[in-house]
Amino acid sequence: MRAVVMAAAGGLGLAGLIAACAPEQRAASAQDDYMALCADCHGPAGKGDGPAAADAGATPADLTRIAARNGGSFPRAQVMSRIYGYTMGRGEDPMPSFGDLLDGPTVLYDAGDGLQTPTPRRLVALSEYLEGIQE
Repeated sequence: MRAVVMAAAGGLGLAGLIAACAPEQRAASAQDDYMALCADCHGPAGKGDGPAAADAGATPADLTRIAARNGGSFPRAQVMSRIYGYTMGRGEDPMPSFGDLLDGPTVLYDAGDGLQTPTPRRLVALSEYLEGIQE
């Protein structure tokens, strides 16, 4: 019996060592998410000139001018809502929703309204990335 217990403990220890040595999966960065989800239409620099822009049905927005179009203020909650898939009452919107792709662990985030709201971490990061490329 003791041999079985020792073998099981050894097996668990070995499994733990293998897991510790396995390559860690890197979480997608905001720039990775932008390049995977947005760059085809909005372009690598966010100017609205991506390779799929011509097929989008409407000219993709220049994402470097979001703040300029809003009086110099970056509308965080609006941007995150748009990325997530909320169309703000518009029925047919050529922009796909990315909510399911950005779901996952949440962080408490204040989008400027004073309320700490649980928000998907990747959605916050992508919004902050877009805020960082404003001209």
